[in-house]
Amino acid sequence: MLDHRSGKCLAVGDADIYYEVQGNTEGSVLLFLHGGFGTMETFNEVLPSVVDDYRVIGMDSRGHGKSTLGSEPLTYERLEKDVEAVLTHLGINTLSVVGFSDGGIVAYRLASSGAFKVERLLTIGAEWSTEHAKAKFPLYAKITGDTWKKKFPGDFEVYQKLNPKPDFDGFCSQLIQMWSDVAESGYPNERVHTITCPVLAIRGEEDFLVSRDSVAALAEKVENVQSLEVASAGHEAHREQPAVFLKAFKDFF
Repeated sequence: MLDHRSGKCLAVGDADIYYEVQGNTEGSVLLFLHGGFGTMETFNEVLPSVVDDYRVIGMDSRGHGKSTLGSEPLTYERLEKDVEAVLTHLGINTLSVVGFSDGGIVAYRLASSGAFKVERLLTIGAEWSTEHAKAKFPLYAKITGDTWKKKFPGDFEVYQKLNPKPDFDGFCSQLIQMWSDVAESGYPNERVHTITCPVLAIRGEEDFLVSRDSVAALAEKVENVQSLEVASAGHEAHREQPAVFLKAFKDFF
């Protein structure tokens, strides 16, 4: 289990990126990337089913959990570079990736860059297109540190407990800017067509952040993509319907 006790920090610029290595040291590498306001522990409900077979890499994205924010603007490109730094530090060139929400967006960027050999990619509730994301920009603009604390007090408590340099309002502001980024540093957009590995894009039936149309459009851009819509699930389909997710995971891998 990813526990925020057994890991290490890697200095990337002026930020410290926290990561953990768990599971089968002889197994294939499986990297887990969490979503906004989350931590690596997001995946602990499903990890017991995979740690015996895989060398599991978990990391807290920049500004999240035990990873500090640093002074650079938070972008999906910046998160991608952090992932690349951790993989290079660990001597990993070949891997598979599971990414939720923001983590899935970073995973799309990583797989499309070609810098590492991504063998399989599974995403949950992950947007790939600025055009599809724009519909949510007005919603994101209304989010502040205070509104998030009130709606999701658990996220704030975990952040305050784990983060070495907490500044929740500043962190929240950076996330909103990242979610609304229309530059090359943001969503991967047309670059997804360079993804050659098998992809499984999972979406909760009631996910209001990633539309069915977005997943369908992805299938037109990526040659080897499957999609799964999880009934009675929202944005966090892997946590809301873990049995369905685990079956899909095992079938895919």
